[in-house]
Amino acid sequence: MTQFVKPSRRAILAGGAAFAASLAMPSISRASSRPVFTHGVQSGDVDTTSGMIWTRTDRPSKVFMDVSTTESFSNARALPPMNALPNSDLAIKRLLNDLPADQDIFYRFVAADLNDVNAVSDPIIGQFRTAPTERRDVRFAWSGDTAGQGWGIDDEGMRTYATMAQHRPDFFIHSGDSIYADGAMKDEVVKDGKVIWKNTTLIDEKRKVAESLDEFRGQWKYNLMDEHVQAMNALCPTFFQWDDHEVVNNWSPAKDLTGDDRYSEKSVHLLAARSGQAFHEMTPIRYTPAEPGRVYRKIAYGPMLDVFFLDLRSYRSGNNDGMQTEASKETILMGAEQIAWLKRELAASKATWKVIACDMPVGLVVWDQWKSQSGVEAISNGDDGAAKGRELELADVLKFIKTEGIKNTVWFTADVHYTAAHYYNPDKAAFQDFDPFWEFVSGPLHAGTFGPNGLDMTFGPEVKYVKAPEGGTFNLPPSEGLQFFGLVDIDGNTQQMKVRLMDRADVELWSTTLDPDLTGL
Repeated sequence: MTQFVKPSRRAILAGGAAFAASLAMPSISRASSRPVFTHGVQSGDVDTTSGMIWTRTDRPSKVFMDVSTTESFSNARALPPMNALPNSDLAIKRLLNDLPADQDIFYRFVAADLNDVNAVSDPIIGQFRTAPTERRDVRFAWSGDTAGQGWGIDDEGMRTYATMAQHRPDFFIHSGDSIYADGAMKDEVVKDGKVIWKNTTLIDEKRKVAESLDEFRGQWKYNLMDEHVQAMNALCPTFFQWDDHEVVNNWSPAKDLTGDDRYSEKSVHLLAARSGQAFHEMTPIRYTPAEPGRVYRKIAYGPMLDVFFLDLRSYRSGNNDGMQTEASKETILMGAEQIAWLKRELAASKATWKVIACDMPVGLVVWDQWKSQSGVEAISNGDDGAAKGRELELADVLKFIKTEGIKNTVWFTADVHYTAAHYYNPDKAAFQDFDPFWEFVSGPLHAGTFGPNGLDMTFGPEVKYVKAPEGGTFNLPPSEGLQFFGLVDIDGNTQQMKVRLMDRADVELWSTTLDPDLTGL
């Protein structure tokens, strides 16, 4: 096996296409019809020694892979090829192992047509940086909500992705609603008789709600058609979560589609299964053999940071009024197995910061039925009192964190389509058996802007900052500028965490710096 050497860190390139053009690849066929990589490259779930890589071809192909620590691929290690076949919609992904820590990793794909092995593609290249084993500055971004409410790819494209990429984060957390499988699009959006938006890029799968497996796959492929998404993916790994719109709005096992004429398939269970397959095929998330389809997991990103990804969607009971006073099958949100995992991993963590990436906010009230304000879709039930319903699971987790003396937990979330900073203060809470903590909310990346939502005082949230539409307006298009993401910097020397709330014009809206509690670390 080729031994990796550690060169000096190079500047991140302007884009994968320019990088690919600078490389000389031997034995590239000049056949008139050669395989093409259709949706760029992706990487994800990177830690100190490994990371996932992904790509997709336009036909059945044998995909060859090289991995290197140099831009020139002078010390490249060739990996056994993989076949891109229709059963995975011609997408492949691979876990790269035995990587050096704290190192720029460059990976390269070349595809050969399985029907004509002499027809060989141009190369396509991506890169990421592995996590460190020693303290160094770490930066990550987070947000959610891509291509929702009919706002698709216009002439500007999904520009928030380009803005994030300029900050060169070590990784990006996509906090859910990564597609809108229930959000059919039109070529134009008309308001008051005027065209206010043109979806200049559109595919058939986006003209209706997703029901078949191929339609769910098409939702992912649509987002990956955007030039800004592709450019960022080539340079920065994405750690994916999912929420409701990957299947259908506010879905749970009790979701009833009987009256929804958009759907000929009425089984939410079948829709969720098809969506889950497409999610794992089209993203660089790690496959967990013990539980195929699992989304909750931990990524250790060096000595200062562990990221715990929650899944508040897959195991929940049906949405209800959330007023149960004792835990039961009606109060399930994460479920017993996931909670046991979270407690175990939090207690075992030696990292300075324990980031809890949660696909729904803690203290904001999200209704299943907005017009009647009924049915609890998230955690909080809106009664400001003692923990009830799904709040019981959260109360249990927060009490465990306090009892076990687990320090420096910070929550990052999305879902509500605006940005905010909340400080949870037990002195102002109805349930008080927890240590204070911060929750930061961001999004949308490229979707309609809404909010702000009401607060539930069960866990004592204090609003430190909020930016949302004014005057009761809602579903503002991305062109209005209210598209948000967050940036987090952890200082390698002080171990302080600085959190910034940003908009797509790269304006810093608000920031705070958190001092770590280093007791016992």
